[in-house]
Amino acid sequence: MSEDLDCPAPARPESEPARAPRPAVAPVVPGLALALALAVAGTAVGRTFPLVGGPVTGIVLGVLLAALKRPGARWRPGIGFASTRVLRASVVVLGSQLSLGQIVQVGVGSIPVMLGSLVVCLTAAYGIGRWLGIVGDLRTLIGVGTGVCGASAIAATAPVIGAAGAEVAYAVSTIFLFNVAAVLTFPLLGHLLGMSQHSFGLFAGTAVNDTSSVVAAATVYGRTATDYAVVVKLTRSLLIIPLCLGLAWLVRRRDRATSAVTARPRLQVVKLVPAFLIGFLLMTTANSLGFIPAAAHHGLSELSVFLITVALCATGLSTDLAALRRTGPRPLILGACLWVAVSATSLLLQLLTGSL
Repeated sequence: MSEDLDCPAPARPESEPARAPRPAVAPVVPGLALALALAVAGTAVGRTFPLVGGPVTGIVLGVLLAALKRPGARWRPGIGFASTRVLRASVVVLGSQLSLGQIVQVGVGSIPVMLGSLVVCLTAAYGIGRWLGIVGDLRTLIGVGTGVCGASAIAATAPVIGAAGAEVAYAVSTIFLFNVAAVLTFPLLGHLLGMSQHSFGLFAGTAVNDTSSVVAAATVYGRTATDYAVVVKLTRSLLIIPLCLGLAWLVRRRDRATSAVTARPRLQVVKLVPAFLIGFLLMTTANSLGFIPAAAHHGLSELSVFLITVALCATGLSTDLAALRRTGPRPLILGACLWVAVSATSLLLQLLTGSL
């Protein structure tokens, strides 16, 4: 009889796979819920103060909470999930706001200004960053954040290069500081130079990073400038695609050089393109072909910003403040240099192409 009772025992291993997902899901709930709660608060503040925005508010709230009480082991799985998986999802949704046709809309004249500003920014980030002794990942994040589109570019680039949470936090904070400076000074500079609505829209769209800051700076100048600046800004965001592909290739090349194990070439090609970037491209293509209704654009835009806010809240929660203090003011100096370089390049290229 006891043998009959013991018979079901071998069936237990077969039931384990059905229960396996439970421990994979349950641990992420507390940390993810905390990040979501902070994101809701950050979004509310961002709506009240559009110049600051939800993503920056979120990362600040996360850092402040981490400074008061660093989240323990119970919270870390969910925080890690939000800072990685949710971050990648936000980049995919961001693709719904972009269209390949927008390149045609902004005109051939604006493309040299965007590309030229980006090349100067990335070159200066590498050169000045090395001179200041800033580590590679941090100077890369500040460079792409300044040269492309602020927090969105940082969000897309961070998982590609494997940047640490503290580096992401410092880069986002640096970019935000000079976004505020641009909003306050660019309209005054535009009037001083006698810039037209079109030229100022191109200037704001290429030299200001965050979309809300682009709108804030251009709105002061005029409606026409605002409309053109937003289109330029969204088109500039498309540069995330080749930039991330190039960085992924460089990372793979670096890893192969430092690793004793050589992977098969076909696997390297597949791993070169991150899955979330493929999703980004698919969303952009779908939007370009008209598969995404115009009525859904606003909601998807809000969703993308909220997901970025969730991810940055998690980044703030996992930030090592001691590491930030050890980094010192050098990243801010780099951010200032890049901000000036991009602004000057945008104006100079407009002058050379006859747009100014």
